[in-house]
Amino acid sequence: MEIKIKNMVCQHCVRAVERALADAGFEVLSASLGSARIGGGQLSGRSLERLDTALRAEGFDRVTDPRDAVVERVKHAILRHVREENCKFNLSACLSDHVGIEYDTLSRIFSAREGRTIEKYFIAQRVELVKELLGYGTLTLTEIADKAGYSSVAHLSRQFKAVTGLTPTQYLADMAASSRIPLSEV
Repeated sequence: MEIKIKNMVCQHCVRAVERALADAGFEVLSASLGSARIGGGQLSGRSLERLDTALRAEGFDRVTDPRDAVVERVKHAILRHVREENCKFNLSACLSDHVGIEYDTLSRIFSAREGRTIEKYFIAQRVELVKELLGYGTLTLTEIADKAGYSSVAHLSRQFKAVTGLTPTQYLADMAASSRIPLSEV
């Protein structure tokens, strides 16, 4: 049986779901972003409660509404667009192509279910990627801007500050201070 799961955004989430389901006594056949396959056929009653409890304990939920399934597909497409692909399409074309639904429809469903626009979610994911790349300390800001798909360091810095309230340099200084790393080593 395939289960659609909300809030899976990385490979750590996949492993957490696999572990939670196995610990709850389910046979995990496979797991990937947004879903898991378990053995044993259809679930009902106590099995579904046990499944939901195991998922919630790790911060996940089972997708039961088709609109939520669309939102999860949009989120995964955005994550892929930001992190994995060097997509040559603009975001709306990429999402429509990946999800198979017109962008206007995706946008309405996403905003109604999430309380924010697709664009705001996309920007937040790009900023998360920038934070991650800054934390590695191996790339220049110009390289990070290029890797995260920004047209310039200035554009990256404006969006970063709008989302975090800090410039990338201030963010690095805060990271260094909180981990007690001298700024000269950052």
